[in-house]
Amino acid sequence: MAATITLGVTGASYAALNTPALTGTAKTVASAATCRTVDEAIIAYLAAHNVTPRAAKDLAPYVRGDISAYRIERGLAAGPGCRPAATR
Repeated sequence: MAATITLGVTGASYAALNTPALTGTAKTVASAATCRTVDEAIIAYLAAHNVTPRAAKDLAPYVRGDISAYRIERGLAAGPGCRPAATR
């Protein structure tokens, strides 16, 4: 029983002190944008400029995260996780 408690405390201490290893994965996942995020940025861009954006790079001020995997087709986001524009 003493060994179990010792191992539990050791594991918890390691996890508490090794935060870069734990938060690095969370930051990588959080930095990736979703199709919905890009669609919402397109709407924000449209509201601000009264025209649809020509490229995903135009949306950079409206999105937090990496949108390099996305493109704009027919005024909608296209890329990972996006349904085809014809079905939306």
